[in-house]
Amino acid sequence: MRRFSLCIAALAAALLQLQVLAADGSMPRLILRGYDAVAYFTDGKPVKGEERYSYDWDEGRYYFASAEHRDRFAADPARYAPQFGGYCTGSMSRGVKNEGHPEAWVVVDGKLHVFGAPDSETARKYKEAAERDLDAFRAKAGLARANWAAR
Repeated sequence: MRRFSLCIAALAAALLQLQVLAADGSMPRLILRGYDAVAYFTDGKPVKGEERYSYDWDEGRYYFASAEHRDRFAADPARYAPQFGGYCTGSMSRGVKNEGHPEAWVVVDGKLHVFGAPDSETARKYKEAAERDLDAFRAKAGLARANWAAR
């Protein structure tokens, strides 16, 4: 019983240490909530990635659905990575960083953009609105690029 208690205590200490590491920024931020950035281009939809196929790039950690997708990303991350580090394009156009929702996305001019959304239904609506008015979206993306460069 004493060994079991020591194991539980050690596990709790390790978990606490991981929380501290994440809180102080020493662990990379998970981009796209763990969805596979390459899949938006190859599958035309968001696909949940797996931790075992991870790759760290540009201060973030990416998960992929397969080793093939991870290797494609590693060979050309600028091609596949979401714009603005995976933050919401609309928010970034106002100079604000909000996490993007992996189901609220568009690929425009060969670049992946995501939008912040509280749930999948809202994500779908944001995606449809951006696809309906690409000129307005491109204007927002231009503002977002300027704000991202100024950070």
